[in-house]
Amino acid sequence: MVAKTQYGLEETLAQELRNLGAGNVKIGVRSVSFEGDQGFMYKANLNLRTAIKVLVPVKGFQVRNEKELYQKVYEMPWDKFISHSNTLAIDATVHSEIFNHSKFIALKTKDAIVDKFRNTEGRRPNIDVKHPDLRVNVHIQEDRCTISLDSSGQSLHRRGYRSATNIAPINEVLAAGMLLLSGWDGQCDFLDPMCGSGTIAIEAAMIACNIPANINRKEFAFERWQDYDEDLFEKIMESSLKKTREFHHKIIGIDKAPSAVRKARQNMRNANLDDYIHIEERNFFDSSKGDAEKPLQIVFNPPYGERLTIEMESFYKNIGDTLKQGYPNTQAWMITSNLEALKHVGLRPSRKIKLYNGKLESKLVRYEMYAGSKKGKYMKE
Repeated sequence: MVAKTQYGLEETLAQELRNLGAGNVKIGVRSVSFEGDQGFMYKANLNLRTAIKVLVPVKGFQVRNEKELYQKVYEMPWDKFISHSNTLAIDATVHSEIFNHSKFIALKTKDAIVDKFRNTEGRRPNIDVKHPDLRVNVHIQEDRCTISLDSSGQSLHRRGYRSATNIAPINEVLAAGMLLLSGWDGQCDFLDPMCGSGTIAIEAAMIACNIPANINRKEFAFERWQDYDEDLFEKIMESSLKKTREFHHKIIGIDKAPSAVRKARQNMRNANLDDYIHIEERNFFDSSKGDAEKPLQIVFNPPYGERLTIEMESFYKNIGDTLKQGYPNTQAWMITSNLEALKHVGLRPSRKIKLYNGKLESKLVRYEMYAGSKKGKYMKE
């Protein structure tokens, strides 16, 4: 199988797969390949925090032109996967000198499958791009074509808890990836000081309690497959839920916008995490830590100036000043694509990781705020 992910999260996803018990884990670019049985495919979809999709390759072949692609797809035993009364959708990804139009490749693949049914059974499956019974993925790398079945359906970042979003929400997979990269494991208090619609705080609570990432989803694509084993899926779900754990610290999200606080609370309720997260309306720049000695982990996604108009230099300077003055004994991580504004934080990051937030190249940076006699180690730029 192949699990797709975002740039920079490949190693994190590979580790997740190893922890779940996958075999032969190999890291690619924005993907990780692995081995497992049908039950493991269900388990991967349910539990992986940093996967966007789980694909099951069913055929690989060399292809030099559209005619050859059509013929080789046509020859495949499609009646094993779908019947003429089912619906179908095709996604294509193309990195090739020979082929340069993914929509055309998707169209040729669709033609081959429906022509096969029409010629052998006199009837053909219909296309349903939104909610098909079978979603087929075509991947062409130069002259190598892989046909896979998409076991996830909608992208796995759609966890099912987010009914309300803010002006610039962070993707759930990226939020979980940032948390795992930051080493968050639920062993201390946690703060998102600019929580928006609450995604980072919710993902932090799910990691802390070891709740399956996609437990709130209504459906996975494999539930519409001909070989779907409902009893097996129920067993996998029960077994995953038995591995949840208690969490004995606080997760707090704050935001100065009342509308953001309302949305965060709604999403938190949707995720059934009211007992673990506290959301409050407050301005981070007027805040400080309650207990200076107690360890705290901060992870947040401040505005970049892309969709929110703010005077960025003074805003980022305020971030640095607030951390220095109010948050000793804290490990603070933040992601931004505004690398110019980042210089005005006035602290030297102890780590920088390149990620993408949507199409924006970004940096996830860590600032270590020391307590007491180590104040000299605030490491100014």
